[in-house]
Amino acid sequence: MATNRGVAYIEPGKVEIKSIDYPKLRMPKSETDPFGGKDAPHGVILKVLTTNICGSDQHMVRGRTTAPQGLILGHEITGEVIEKGNDVEMLEVGDLVTVPFNIACGRCRNCREGKTGICLTVNPARPGAAYGYVDMGGWVGGQAEYVMVPYADFNLIKFPNREKAMEKIRDLTLLSDIFPTGFHGCVQAGVGPGSTVYIAGAGPVGLAAAAGAQLLGAAVVIVGDMIPERLAQARSFGCETIDVSKVSSLGEAIAEILGEPEVDSAVDCVGFEARGHGADAVVERPATVLNSLQEIARAGGSIGIPGLYVTGDPGGVDAAAKIGALSIRFGLGWAKSCSFHTGQCPVLRYNRQLMRAILHDRVHPAKAVNVTMISLDEAPKGYKDFDQGAAKKFVIDPHGSVK
Repeated sequence: MATNRGVAYIEPGKVEIKSIDYPKLRMPKSETDPFGGKDAPHGVILKVLTTNICGSDQHMVRGRTTAPQGLILGHEITGEVIEKGNDVEMLEVGDLVTVPFNIACGRCRNCREGKTGICLTVNPARPGAAYGYVDMGGWVGGQAEYVMVPYADFNLIKFPNREKAMEKIRDLTLLSDIFPTGFHGCVQAGVGPGSTVYIAGAGPVGLAAAAGAQLLGAAVVIVGDMIPERLAQARSFGCETIDVSKVSSLGEAIAEILGEPEVDSAVDCVGFEARGHGADAVVERPATVLNSLQEIARAGGSIGIPGLYVTGDPGGVDAAAKIGALSIRFGLGWAKSCSFHTGQCPVLRYNRQLMRAILHDRVHPAKAVNVTMISLDEAPKGYKDFDQGAAKKFVIDPHGSVK
């Protein structure tokens, strides 16, 4: 009988490799969903080629969400089709595919409008679903050896050339989430040729956003963070940087680079575990980034917010933060006519084009985020290193498939 192993969330600060069920072509069971547990002839079973550790996984592992014990993690998946349902018409066994972290049916109103991050049918609790994530529909995660993907014809994109894909797999693995997510944040913020952009956060999503901003033609990309190694990583591919732990005024720091204290576009790649600037850098202030970006965005500018914000945070700094109610200077944003763009990236909107950009050497996101390959058994250490601020994007290779 086929076996399977995956990365399980055990308790705050702890993950373990566990034996788990081999996937079947069935929907997740749910007491609140009358269709839960039914067959999924529209799905495929994937042998996982690569699966990445994401910053949003880290929020769960820190205990900053209501994730249940035993949750199999992992929503960034690239794999090989080894079994397909009777309704799958556009994929074949042996195809290599990229898996958007959004699970989408392709048939509801939102999917038909291209809003695949908020599909209305794949999660009985709320719009939107993802693999291995809290409150996202009970789908088994892909930090495992094998995983089931539903609605495969709609969700999956096949790599056109297997040999070429394997040569560039370190870049292509980022198509499942962080590269489209960072790119989406820049698109929402209006980044374009000749623009100036400030990106808050030099974790993997922030670095991917910086690479996306360069692809979009930005004249100057400034990345802010407080971890020297991550700032050095941003500089390694041409970004300007600001150590926000050492500045009291973000606008003044930007003026030293641009000659004026504002940018055309701003992108929040930090999310709800934000800390203050300068002397407040050791204090958690969940609205800091949102407020500072309103200050430094030009009048009429846009703010993209791919950084994660949650409705339930057991570790929130106060009662309001525990339910995602943050003290935001909305009046300032209103006065400056700023626009705010939030929510999950609809990966299918971008991943085909970004795949082509990678395959034709227009962009190298793996270099930008410093992809570091690890085995499945090394995943717990990868989580620990990532939590300590490593300037790396850890990519798990469950079967030792990547040279």
